[in-house]
Amino acid sequence: MSTPTALVVGATGLVGSQILSVLRAGAPSPYTSIEVLARRALPPAASADAAVPVKEFTDADLTKWGPHLASSSPAASTFFSSLATTRATAGGFDKQYKLEHDFNLELAKTAKEAGIKTFVLISSGGADAKSFFSYPRMKGEIEDHIKELSFDHTIILRPGLLLGHRQESRPTEKILQNLAWGMGHIHSSLRNVWAQDAETIARAAVLTAARAEKGEIKEKVIVLGQSDIIRIGGKEWKELAH
Repeated sequence: MSTPTALVVGATGLVGSQILSVLRAGAPSPYTSIEVLARRALPPAASADAAVPVKEFTDADLTKWGPHLASSSPAASTFFSSLATTRATAGGFDKQYKLEHDFNLELAKTAKEAGIKTFVLISSGGADAKSFFSYPRMKGEIEDHIKELSFDHTIILRPGLLLGHRQESRPTEKILQNLAWGMGHIHSSLRNVWAQDAETIARAAVLTAARAEKGEIKEKVIVLGQSDIIRIGGKEWKELAH
């Protein structure tokens, strides 16, 4: 069996940057090479001194990503997508939908055609294509439409509030993060039921994908809720790391 290789989009975001960090650190991650598709260059710390080499394809024109992916040979074995934005940053829900749904789906289709076997999607708790509310409905539609592509394995993570440091300012999220950290100081379970650290989410994503690569997971679609993320990205990851 060939050694697994990874392709990452959304690597400059909160969870994506942690996925990249986990991958490039090496064991217990089994991935031997990484390519990142990004709109801007990675911070120096994200590419220097990596145990696993990181190759960057940087282009602010997102329409260039698909052709690059299609021409890559050999194709990566696993595609990690944490590509997302906010309504405010995008300039309205329609533009947010275009990036999060349309572009994710376009890349997923290209990845499938290129021969990528496993697709890992960072979604959101409460994702539901039938929701009355636009955000969880969008997230649910992304999940459903990527599942329809029938990768060998589709791995979907549904975290709650994301904990960690962002480069961009999100005041409301920061308030909730501080609340979550405060509750975590009382007892971790008070935080874990509704908020997860970005590094823990990343570890759960990488470890589950690695298990799929090794044939340890037979299901075509795996959905990880918040308790699964805490268990896999916390306890199970630490057991392998020691």
